Amino acid sequence: MGAQEQSPAAEREELHRSLRQSIREISARFPDAYWRKLDEERAYPEAFVRALTEAGFLAALIPAEYGGSGLGIAEAAIILEEINRCGGNAAACHAQMYIMGSLLRHGSEAQKRTYLPAIAGGTLRLQAFGVSEPTTGSDTTQLKTMAVRQGDHYVVTGQKVWISRAEYSDLMLLMVRTTPIEQVTKRTEGLSMLLVDMREAVGRGLTIRPIRTMMNHATTELFFDGLKVPVGNLIGEEGKGFRYLLDGLNAERILIAAECVGDGRWFVERATRYAKERVVFGRPIGQNQGVQFPIARAHVNVEAADLMRLRAAELFDRGEPCGAEANMAKLLAADASWEAANVAVQTYGGFGFAEEYDVERKFRETRLYQVAPISTNLILSYVAEHVLGLPRSY
Repeated sequence: MGAQEQSPAAEREELHRSLRQSIREISARFPDAYWRKLDEERAYPEAFVRALTEAGFLAALIPAEYGGSGLGIAEAAIILEEINRCGGNAAACHAQMYIMGSLLRHGSEAQKRTYLPAIAGGTLRLQAFGVSEPTTGSDTTQLKTMAVRQGDHYVVTGQKVWISRAEYSDLMLLMVRTTPIEQVTKRTEGLSMLLVDMREAVGRGLTIRPIRTMMNHATTELFFDGLKVPVGNLIGEEGKGFRYLLDGLNAERILIAAECVGDGRWFVERATRYAKERVVFGRPIGQNQGVQFPIARAHVNVEAADLMRLRAAELFDRGEPCGAEANMAKLLAADASWEAANVAVQTYGGFGFAEEYDVERKFRETRLYQVAPISTNLILSYVAEHVLGLPRSY
């Protein structure tokens, strides 16, 4: 190795340093006050998403041949982690990272050539994934939204709920049933994935209703009444959609875990800083073990969760099975960030509930990941059955 050459590990470390620095520089243009204002108005961070897109970060996982950066899940996770660690909310745009994976892995070459370069270049947004329904919850095999083929179109009828960013997405991946459940041998059969052009769909068979929630998450309810979707927008084979859905879940788990790690580090850093500055009874409150021990434990748990995130990302990028690691990373990181959130509120005391300190905003945002995109209970069920070999519980 020449004197000027770097080892692959050193190059990777330098890339990760560069990514973190770049995200910090972009995030510095969107300080706490920016996110606080958006939260107050329940507004979408359009300027922030545009800045990330223009810098190429939302195209991290799109291969270079389609105009993207061709990076791995480890690098994509770093991008999202740093957004949250800087006080932002990566949930506003994270779906574009992993939703396109279904198109990339299972779409036709014509579909990939049509959509991926436009997504990478920022002229199209793929931010919405229509899966959840009001009556089926996490049991995707029971979804009832039907797509009936009529000539060169599918006609879609049904309802979806908790579909985030539908109002701000040009495209949406939609899970539908193309074969009635009564006509399939297995519940996982007969499900298909369609690519919906939201620009044409809204008002022509698709109605979007925003749902106001405790955090600014741009989530909606969708109503389909005779929406026509070209047959050419079918992803992969008809009836194989459930397999395509499962194929993308590990990436989602890893990226969400990274966001939780970012949140956890934000809480620990803010709590530590406040504990040093806040003086009560003539001494910094951080001098008291009753204050410093919970912060220290939160830090330990966040760092431990990060190790599982790194392990899952390593396996994913090598193309090795990582379902257990991805799910455990999401569970550990969600728990660690939620613990850190509670510690931060307790450290700040009454000020932790004041909007101007941003703790309550981030507190609400990180609470979501105990429930979404999969609840911690379902992860425990997965580990019990698929890792420990216990009987299936549902």
